[in-house]
Amino acid sequence: MHTILLTGVNGQVGHELRRSLQGLGYIHAPSSTDLNLADADSLRKTVRAIKPTLIINPAAYTAVDKAESEEDLAFAINTMAPGILAEEAKRLGIPLIHYSTDYVYSGEGTSAWQESDPVAPQNVYGASKLAGEETIRASGCNHLILRTSWVYGARGKNFLLTMLKFGRERDSMNIVADQIGAPTWCRTISDLSTHIIASQPDWQAVSGTYHMVNSGETSWYGFAQAIFALAAARGDKVPSTLNGIATEDYPTPAKRPKNSRLNLDKLQTTFGLIPPGWEEALAMCFETLR
Repeated sequence: MHTILLTGVNGQVGHELRRSLQGLGYIHAPSSTDLNLADADSLRKTVRAIKPTLIINPAAYTAVDKAESEEDLAFAINTMAPGILAEEAKRLGIPLIHYSTDYVYSGEGTSAWQESDPVAPQNVYGASKLAGEETIRASGCNHLILRTSWVYGARGKNFLLTMLKFGRERDSMNIVADQIGAPTWCRTISDLSTHIIASQPDWQAVSGTYHMVNSGETSWYGFAQAIFALAAARGDKVPSTLNGIATEDYPTPAKRPKNSRLNLDKLQTTFGLIPPGWEEALAMCFETLR
């Protein structure tokens, strides 16, 4: 029976993990008001008070564009905090599960990235997440770094909820069509993570970096098309016109990768897990929407 320290419980993945982890142990899930990840001393004190047997860290600074002007805060939450959690995990002799991103890669080419491919983040957010990965590896603790992409769900700020909102308000929308990746339901991430923990792996043997996304690929334009098809089927108002545009036609402060494809072979080979296709996951997510 684990004593689990779960961060980021107000976020998409953290909220789902709190649900899916039920029955695997005692879950300590401090909110962001109770646990300031940018405060190193507070973070250490929390870990030492709880004395966990497993730390799970889905918490992150995820405002990709804002990170360009809030670099210090992004690195505090995405690099310093994981490093401290990793140091504490090493001291306690326990595993750490940490979530990272496809933004650690350059975003070039058309092949699905493998975990062993070179990393070359193109923005501050990606750089802060990569540095967080590196602090975890340097600590020597047993860890799972789970890289994911295009995370959405029924709560929080994400592409799905933004599309549904704009769909009710607008008759025409322009959506980027040349960035390719896998929309990933936060519940897929939480459930697969829980399957791994429940299997009681040899943490030292499986320690490393893995991709964890829904299967298949599409563009943001294709994702939007699928969202509006499901929304229309349940009677929601949707735009009458949806236009696919190039990345260059939608400038943002942070550079976005065009290739966010992530290879899932390592996850399947090591843990026997096959994530559902992104369209299937999206349909299941719709069933949870009010």
